[in-house]
Amino acid sequence: MPTFNYTLHHASLIVTDTETSVAFYRDILGMQQTERPDLGFPGAWFQLGAQQIHLLELNNPDATTGRPEHGGRDRHVALTVQELAPIRQVLDEKGVIYSMSKSGRKALFCRDPDGNAIEILQPE
Repeated sequence: MPTFNYTLHHASLIVTDTETSVAFYRDILGMQQTERPDLGFPGAWFQLGAQQIHLLELNNPDATTGRPEHGGRDRHVALTVQELAPIRQVLDEKGVIYSMSKSGRKALFCRDPDGNAIEILQPE
């Protein structure tokens, strides 16, 4: 069977309110918002190096309650940062709840306003 050299282009997350989610991803997590074509529904795109996060304001077919408390035990998007301490400081200042990695790695898990789990890790 052949193998292919994949790279991740983007991850899409369903949100209930684009403005609220943009405030979280742009103003709290510090992501760079980029242009998005008109797709016939609200949303926003963020550029993370060569990859992107796409926020889609659509009806969510998944349950948003009853999810694991620790985002590492739920489906999640993992992002790297050079230093974890500054993002922890911002999350603390903004009152965003997060938990540290259960494995002892330099990583934390938080949730966006819609319960989507985000892992933020500092490479070893």
